[in-house]
Amino acid sequence: MSPGFRRAVAGQGAAAAVQLLVTLSFLPSLVKTQVTGVLDDCLCDVDSIDNFNTFKIFPKLQKLQERDYFRYYKVNLKRPCPFWAEDGHCSIKDCHVEPCPEVQSKIPVGIKAGPSNKYLQVANNTKELEDCEQANKLGAINSTLSNESKEAFIDWARYDDSQDHFCELDDERSPAAQYVDLLLNPERYTGYKGSSAWRVWNSIYEENCFKPRSVYRPLNPLAPSRGEDDGESFYTWLEGLCLEKRVFYKLISGLHASINLHLCANYLLEENWGKPSWGPNIKEFKRRFDPVETKGEGPRRLKNLYFLYLIELRALSKVAPYFERSIVDLYTGNLEEDADTKTLLLSIFQDTKSFPMHFDEKSMFAGDKKGAKSLKEEFRLHFKNISRIMDCVGCDKCRLWGKLQTQGLGTALKILFSEKEIQKLPENSPSKGFQLTRQEIVALLNAFARLSTSIRELQNFKALLHHRR
Repeated sequence: MSPGFRRAVAGQGAAAAVQLLVTLSFLPSLVKTQVTGVLDDCLCDVDSIDNFNTFKIFPKLQKLQERDYFRYYKVNLKRPCPFWAEDGHCSIKDCHVEPCPEVQSKIPVGIKAGPSNKYLQVANNTKELEDCEQANKLGAINSTLSNESKEAFIDWARYDDSQDHFCELDDERSPAAQYVDLLLNPERYTGYKGSSAWRVWNSIYEENCFKPRSVYRPLNPLAPSRGEDDGESFYTWLEGLCLEKRVFYKLISGLHASINLHLCANYLLEENWGKPSWGPNIKEFKRRFDPVETKGEGPRRLKNLYFLYLIELRALSKVAPYFERSIVDLYTGNLEEDADTKTLLLSIFQDTKSFPMHFDEKSMFAGDKKGAKSLKEEFRLHFKNISRIMDCVGCDKCRLWGKLQTQGLGTALKILFSEKEIQKLPENSPSKGFQLTRQEIVALLNAFARLSTSIRELQNFKALLHHRR
């Protein structure tokens, strides 16, 4: 058994291993899903990203996600869908928000009500985390927070930046907004599928990706029969668009591919006596990405994942000066841990700046000033509309991660188009020209960590495929 194969199944248990070996029989054509070569609209190649992600970024992001500052995300999961009547918001068992009563959080010393930004550490040991995971199935949100914790959260200062938002931001002061511990609510398969899920993605693609209704996406079940077209007419149309609109489509497609990879890599393989077994589902991976089953669409989707990774990687490298200032603290009340968290974050930024093949965002919106400004505003409004569609997702856990990753990408775009403002940041005083809220910071880093994990999971699937060969 190869080392890569052992890594891919590590920790999955006997049931998951058996299921994995069974699904390996579906693999012959999947070897072709290995995406290689140079990406379109940039000069970077897939292998360079794989190596950079595996050996530099991925391990550090895993550590960063465990820090108190980055594990809590405030989100309103009760906002109504603004576009259509919800047809049974939580149709999946235990998809609603349900606290885990067995775990009682205790506020660490030093986190009390006060005027500073305070981000809470909930002291949970490993067994408590496992018990809570078992008590909350599939799409359920674990909203474990003590009353003391909630009171402490109220005192966290809210920075307000009303300019250049690419997302519809949740009102953090709303009574419906709640802090969610992301470590207790991992992104994985929830069973959310069918017409409700399809309607969300169809609305995103059909109404917000600059596409006329006469042009049909590949694999769209509403598309009329195109014979042997296999989506070529769609890509002929796409290549005829300006760079900015091509980029927009690739970002959404890449986000969709990343989410699908998470679901394939953390699939409910078996459940005995209430104890679920999670692991990679290669049959599901094949259904979503195999070049034969998807008529060549799967590898294109995976390339768009890499393109999205490049965009967010570029944003992190550009925003580094904002965090390198001494005035910026990642405050939680634990001064030693806060200093370590900032050191780790700055180390990640240094790595992002060292990447040699960044996407050149200056090639976007580079036409005449009036036309470029109009296109940028159209770009922003389309993406903001997509962030509103996330309130139509019918599974709370899916909605949570959809909103976080959309806000993370929106924050990345805000950064890329604020270069002049970032360059003018004062060293020892707050900036009026460019500011990030805590929620934007948490979303930005967690969203990029999701992309990093997707690429790492893709390597695991490749290891499984190689083992089969």
